[in-house]
Amino acid sequence: MTNDKGQMTNGKRQMTNLQERGHLLTELVNSNSLNLDQLSSLELVELFNNEDQKAVAAVAAAKVQLAEAIERTAERLRHGGRLFYIGAGTSGRLGVLDAAECPPTFCTPPELVQGIIAGGAGALVRSSEDLEDSIEGGESAIAGRHVTQLDVVVGITAGGTTPYVHGALHAARQRGATTIFIACVPAEQVSFDADIDIRLLTGPEIIAGSTRLKAGTATKLALNILSSGVMVKLGKVYGNRMVDVAVTNQKLRDRALRILQDLTGLSREAAGFLLERSGKWVKLALLMHWTGLEKDEGDRLLSEHQSNLRAAVVSYQNHNQIE
Repeated sequence: MTNDKGQMTNGKRQMTNLQERGHLLTELVNSNSLNLDQLSSLELVELFNNEDQKAVAAVAAAKVQLAEAIERTAERLRHGGRLFYIGAGTSGRLGVLDAAECPPTFCTPPELVQGIIAGGAGALVRSSEDLEDSIEGGESAIAGRHVTQLDVVVGITAGGTTPYVHGALHAARQRGATTIFIACVPAEQVSFDADIDIRLLTGPEIIAGSTRLKAGTATKLALNILSSGVMVKLGKVYGNRMVDVAVTNQKLRDRALRILQDLTGLSREAAGFLLERSGKWVKLALLMHWTGLEKDEGDRLLSEHQSNLRAAVVSYQNHNQIE
């Protein structure tokens, strides 16, 4: 969509025409579960498990679009941008959950990845589905976060028609942000003009229309891939270790020590001493161990390489070889 107000009005009219949604893929009746209420508990588990395989396949079918989303989001965040997820109901909750997991896993500031749900924090524990019909609510959410051209906004809507999400993405585009649309219906059923269009086609739900099931599972998988992939590109991972883990409790301290022991061969006691010297930053502790640099020197070297540990180590090695 463009910034033209007339075209936005047409978009609102299109959403009004979609109030009859029975034709959507996510609303259709699943022929495999017509006798659902007659199945034994074991048969129920088997049916759910078989249907859930389709969620994994749906994500695999969208791999090219997901890869593009990772690349473009990482690029924006490198230049000071933020990542926003926005949705209503289950879709909104999944976005908030993924955003909330980034600070403890990757030690990111809370504002870097944010989840926005129609109805605010209260909607996380109590249904506020009526609020998803507010286009203006979505627009206000984007304005309230002062979204700019540096930011990425991911609109999540299983059925593709949620007015709150449409309003948010239109407002984000008007501000020059990169927009990503995630839906579980084909584009020919619900089209949307976003920078990246991700379709997770999981098919009809076991309980007709209950998109917290396969559609929700596929969405969670896709968001896992997107946020984790972005963090890998930003240097938050070394090999497959979360070297930016926030050491905020005993479990995470234990994980930090195991990472240091595995990658350095140090004893647990020596790893603990190194971790304390680094200010409880695993990435810096590894750099200090491998280079012999003190905390402040290592910190400066990491800053020069946008906190990318591998790049900092290679730079140090190359510099010392030249000397």
